[in-house]
Amino acid sequence: MPVEVATATGTGIMEITVSKFELLRELTATQGVVERKTTIPILSNYLFEASGDKLSLTATDLDLSLRTACNAKVKKEGSCTIPARKLYDYVKLLPDAEITIKLLENHWVSIRCGRSNTKMVGMAKSNFPSLPVFPTAGVVKIPAQVLRAMIAKTGFAIANEESRYTLNGALMVLKPESITMVATDGHRLAHIERGGEKFEGVSGEMKTLIPKKCMDELKSLVDSTDTETIDFAKDESTLFFRIGPRLLTSRQLTGQFPNFEAVLPKDNTKHVQLNGDDFSQAIQRVAQFSDERSRAVRLRLEKGELKLSASSTETGESEDSIETPYQGDGLTIGFNATYILDFLKAVGSGDDKYRYIVMPMRI
Repeated sequence: MPVEVATATGTGIMEITVSKFELLRELTATQGVVERKTTIPILSNYLFEASGDKLSLTATDLDLSLRTACNAKVKKEGSCTIPARKLYDYVKLLPDAEITIKLLENHWVSIRCGRSNTKMVGMAKSNFPSLPVFPTAGVVKIPAQVLRAMIAKTGFAIANEESRYTLNGALMVLKPESITMVATDGHRLAHIERGGEKFEGVSGEMKTLIPKKCMDELKSLVDSTDTETIDFAKDESTLFFRIGPRLLTSRQLTGQFPNFEAVLPKDNTKHVQLNGDDFSQAIQRVAQFSDERSRAVRLRLEKGELKLSASSTETGESEDSIETPYQGDGLTIGFNATYILDFLKAVGSGDDKYRYIVMPMRI
């Protein structure tokens, strides 16, 4: 059903009609970007702009912004700001009928739908921050599902410590015929590389640090679209990702990402093949009895068998084993069970070159 929006400003009136379904879809898409706890009140608001046959909505927390749009019948062009979370929660509860939204005196907003009549407190549009404009040159097309898979296989390894600023994101490396993504928190490193792609406009290496929150939003946006390619561009300070009608912009991370290639093993002679499900289930069982703080699990590799064990003074001890074709020398090593399980959850299928390196623990 159509939704009517009519807003008045000091210079004229904005009037549009938009379907509730389309409006709610775009409000939903922007929820991850809307700033919840902010010291700058305008960041809790949407910027609505109506022109041509479109209503565009913008949400930002200054580091990240999402601009999206839906079809609208624009009777009179204009713009306003509306409290984002409250509008989303309210529109969800309204029946499928026309909704009329008007801007009143002092930026108050009237919302009418059937017998429902609500007034919300808006803010002056002039307070809303201006946002960067998508570059006209240097745009690279990246297959959406390739980027989504890479985020899923590296995002969990990103550091959460603010002191390690350059680790609060993943490094994306574009070459003319390959894409690589790497993330590390200093304890483990996830590295995925995919060749056989064609990236026109890329010469040599194009390295980009993508913040974790931007990665999370990208994955969410790709999950909710059938767009096959993402337009990627950047300037000195901002990253731009265009996913269909939606434009996600993010402040770039600055600084030097660690030399991850030095960490990738070159001459490793000990290899063991394991069934991923069996390994995951055995670790989950044993980890129930690991130390709560360290989550340490001991792995003992012997001919034909991998033994897993964990113990703690509070809960007890547990052992498990998995058959394996390994015939090399014995080896005992300890790992944080959570780090191994994160990898096993992400690994899935696919022919990408996926590597995961975990620092061993003292056991």
